[in-house]
Formats: sequence, structure tokens, C-alpha cells
Amino acid sequence: MAKGYTRRRAIAIFAAAAGLPLLTAAKAASSTVTWKGQALGAPATLILNHEDRARAERLIDTVVAEVTRLERVFSLYRDDTALSELNRVGALVAPPQDLVALLGSCQEFWNMSDGGFDPTIQPLWLLYRDHFTRPEAAPSGPSAEKIRDTLDAVGFEGIRFDRDRIVLTRPKMALTLNGIAQGYVTDRIVDLLRDAGVTSSLVNMGENRAVGSRLDGTPWRIGLAERQDDAFPDVVLDVIDKAVATSSGMGFHFDEAQRFSHILDPRTGGAAALYRRVTVIADDATTADALSTAFSLMDETSIRSTLDRRSGVLVDLVRADGGHRRFETRA
Repeated sequence: MAKGYTRRRAIAIFAAAAGLPLLTAAKAASSTVTWKGQALGAPATLILNHEDRARAERLIDTVVAEVTRLERVFSLYRDDTALSELNRVGALVAPPQDLVALLGSCQEFWNMSDGGFDPTIQPLWLLYRDHFTRPEAAPSGPSAEKIRDTLDAVGFEGIRFDRDRIVLTRPKMALTLNGIAQGYVTDRIVDLLRDAGVTSSLVNMGENRAVGSRLDGTPWRIGLAERQDDAFPDVVLDVIDKAVATSSGMGFHFDEAQRFSHILDPRTGGAAALYRRVTVIADDATTADALSTAFSLMDETSIRSTLDRRSGVLVDLVRADGGHRRFETRA
């Protein structure tokens, strides 16, 4: 995602009992510490249940430091990150290993989605942004010729990477990891907390992942909404030790007529219009994040086929016409 633009997701978190937003209910219990901040340019929240409040607060300091470190790797909102340097120069020597690991995950999901999930989409995003920020921009969007020319710079097969270097092999090639990095950061924070012995937490670093259950043993509850400013959810999910990620074309459009959403297809250059919202529940947030992005560009038959090859995933779809479907893999 380019700097200065709204995130592509719309997901609301609602309290288990009263239906009130957890974001306004900090420190609800003496054994609960709630942190609110930013991660990769988006609001982030951590709800941590711990018998030792002082220890919990020190853990939050450690979490903030880790988020800051990972932001220096993945963020497009800053010029001093590894990703920004890669896009600017076209290569990185001795890259951060988190970046190498995440590109490995990207390759997995790129293959799984037949190219639908592709972090090299950034040049196409910039094409639409630049088109619609010009005075008297054509409402029909960028020309077919410009889209074809831009697609020459798109395609994960144009990336070469290993532990020692990353190279973008095509002219004007650039990456955005906003379809997966929030999930990766969430997972790293969950790993940190579990290593510290935490058994009850809800982590939201752009995507949500539950560690265990709430203090009373009931599931964490995550409410889904099509827009970030919706007051109430239209679906509430109960989760224990699961991650939830949502992609919504309703969150941002390039144009005032709302014909062109920010979810762009790297294979055709067009804007996706299949679904109003795609939510994925999976064991980890990296998977949920990437699949919610990929499935936004896949028809229901292709989604079902993909799920047949992967266990432990649930998909909740709201179609463009408002119809609702759920798909679930075998456990």
C-alpha cells in the first residue's frame, strides 16, 4: 500500500459480554493489561492476561520494541526500512532474515493461488493512485495500454532471493507486503508471548490472533464489519488459539464513484469486485492474512479447491450482492 492511504481491511473487535468495543475498555481487570498503538501504519491492540501485572507491563515493553524492529523491515510508510530500500535500489545484500522468511511465505501463497496473491502488485497500485489523484482523471481508470505496461513489472517470478541477497529483476518492480506482513508481525508477537509463558491474550497487529481463551475460559470474540467506522458487527466469531484476517474492498476506493477498489488483480490489472468481505480463520495470522487477500481475487470454486488442499481453515464470504457463504476445511 502506498503512503497516506487507508488500510485495505475493515474489522472491528467487540467485547465478549456486553458487545462494547474492547478498544475503549482498557485495563478491564486487575490481571488484564491493554496496550493500544500502531503497527505498520495501522491501529494495533494487545490484550494481555497475566497474574503478575508488573511482568505483563514489561512484556508489553518488549512487544513494542519487537513491533518497532519489524516495522523497520516491512513498512512502506517510512523511507528508512529494508522494504523501502529494496524498492528504491532494486536489490538488498545481507537482507533481514525476517524479510527473507516472509518472501518464502509469499512464494508459497503465490503458488497456492495461481498468482492471485502477489506482493509485486505495488506498481499497479501506484498506477491507480497516480491516475485518480490527477485533476480531471478519466473515470474509467487507467488506460488499457498503461495497465499492460505496468503489468510488465508485476510477477513474483521476477524476484530472486536467498539468505544472502534479494534482487528485483524487472525494471520498475516494487513490493508491498501489506497483504501478509501484518499477519507475520502478529505471529511473531504471539511467539514472543508464548515463550514468556502467556496463556491468555488477544493480539492485533493489523490482524487478530487469540492465545488461548479469555480469563473466564470463554472464547475471544471478534466482530466483523465492512467498514472501520461501523458501530456494530454483522458477524461475531468465537475464537480460541486461532487467527482471523479480513480483506474488504469496501474499505477504500481510488475513485469517488467507488468503481475501483484497492484490491487489485496482479494477473489482469483490474480491480476486484467479487466480494464485499472475505474473512479467513486459520491457525496462524500469516496464513489468514495471505489467504484473505488471495481469496478476494478467486471465485468460490477456486477457493473450495484451494481449501481441499489445506487443513484447518474456515472462510466467511460476503458476496458483492450481499449473499453469505462459509467454507471449512477438514480439521
